[in-house]
Amino acid sequence: MKILILSSTYDSLTQRLHVELTARTHAVIFDIASNDLQTVDIVNLHQPELVICPSVETNLCQSIWQHYRCITLKITTASDTGSSCLDWAIQDQEASCYVTALQITSETNASSLWASTTVNIRPTSKSSLYQLEIQDAALKVILETIERTQNASFIPDTLLTGNATIKDRIRPFMRQADRQIDWEQDSTASILNKIRAADGYPGVADNIRGIDYFIYGASEEDSLRGSPKALIAKRFGAVCRATVDGAIWISHIELKNDEIERKHFKLPATLVFGKKIKDLPDMPVSIYNTSKHTFREIWYEEHNQIGYLHFDFYDGAMSTEQCLRLRDAVLDVLDHPTRILVLLGGAAFWSSGIDLRVIEASRAPDEESWHNINALNDLILTIITATQKITIAAVHGHASAGGVALAAACDKICVRQGALLNLNYKSMGLFGSEYSTYTLPKRIGYDKTIELIENCRSLGVQEAKHIGLIDGTIPDCFDAFEKKIKIMAETLARHQNYEKIVKSKIQRRNQDEFLKPLQYYREEELQRMKEEFFEPDALYHLIRKQLVYSKPIFSKDTQD
Repeated sequence: MKILILSSTYDSLTQRLHVELTARTHAVIFDIASNDLQTVDIVNLHQPELVICPSVETNLCQSIWQHYRCITLKITTASDTGSSCLDWAIQDQEASCYVTALQITSETNASSLWASTTVNIRPTSKSSLYQLEIQDAALKVILETIERTQNASFIPDTLLTGNATIKDRIRPFMRQADRQIDWEQDSTASILNKIRAADGYPGVADNIRGIDYFIYGASEEDSLRGSPKALIAKRFGAVCRATVDGAIWISHIELKNDEIERKHFKLPATLVFGKKIKDLPDMPVSIYNTSKHTFREIWYEEHNQIGYLHFDFYDGAMSTEQCLRLRDAVLDVLDHPTRILVLLGGAAFWSSGIDLRVIEASRAPDEESWHNINALNDLILTIITATQKITIAAVHGHASAGGVALAAACDKICVRQGALLNLNYKSMGLFGSEYSTYTLPKRIGYDKTIELIENCRSLGVQEAKHIGLIDGTIPDCFDAFEKKIKIMAETLARHQNYEKIVKSKIQRRNQDEFLKPLQYYREEELQRMKEEFFEPDALYHLIRKQLVYSKPIFSKDTQD
């Protein structure tokens, strides 16, 4: 089928639909939906059999939806079809929501329900839910819709059998007043839900020590206590704030002003506070700490000769300090008498490379960019040269730019079905680094490496495995994903030829080093990157600013 995807932005959901539908042999075209005249020209040019608008915010003029079948995606709950329904559902701890495929029949309303599916709302942030369960559900209903358009006997209705609980009811648009936290009254659970419901965007407006901020990235603390509302500790960029029945860590904050147009962006909390919190005790946590109810970005577990090194950075971005901390953790656990080291990134994002927000907020973005890329190179070098054991990248979330290079540094790459891989260096105005000119051609060849970097094209797991970029795919999520990884790693550790495999790995690394030392790859890559970082008029600086200050596509649904 000839399909046109129209969206105001090429976000991860749009990319996922594009990749998955293309993999199913549909002729898929993506274009930006802007003003009516331009969009009409786009549609008339492509003459699609189906138009998909992932967001209901992509309003189409009458001349389009009257002549073409146009499908949009909408999130609803059992009691709410309004634009803030997901926020309300997370904040009120509702059990589920629905993702529906609706045919656009007017400029302001969508009707004719083609498909719908239920999404269980796990206790997590809105952004994580969107990146995982919502995207999976969106793909499911789009595929069902495509199948049903081929069935002449199928007649779409406003409701589907089994989803009679979806009612035409709209709850109020969620304002900051609805999200407001009373630190001296609200329970820890209530505060967690409020912050999670606003995570990604718009954040929860809050006053901390007399200054207004938006707060993000909440996690529960199981042991620290203090007077409700008081800041009581800091750790790795986050601050801990006491509640009436416990405490909560806040990883990121954004300075709030009175203007409608928000001119600041979220950053690690301690970076924004600066000297204002110099009185707070610094309470770092070991990677061997077993508590799940605290703020930790890196932690380590060991079972049956397998080491599992977890890292979970906000939005997958890795600052200079985080890269060096993860490098030190890798160096530490490599000394353990294990046979396999498994690296597990965050659920929604494996890694997206350097942290553009921290770079933008620094006094000298060019220098901080340089420090950050070198720190990420140091981390990846540690993994490439870890020849004494087998390394596995267990990629559950999306990976982009340096995040793909981080995975490629490992001996084996296993990726969750549904995750996207994107070597989008060029779209950021960068040449690329992280030893990618060494690791990627070894997997997919020089020509394919150049093609992917030049096109900045997202890859689904099917294509990634077909070209050799990854070694295996896992259809399961969360605990089931990790269970499959565990089985695979333990099987490899018990392999009768394990010692031969490691010996062969050492020999290949020594041979590669003889032919061309890793330092040469690094110097060549960084020479290009240095020019892009330190040239004042380089495209990278403009793109970085655009990315840092941009807001998610659901921002209009959740502003004050």
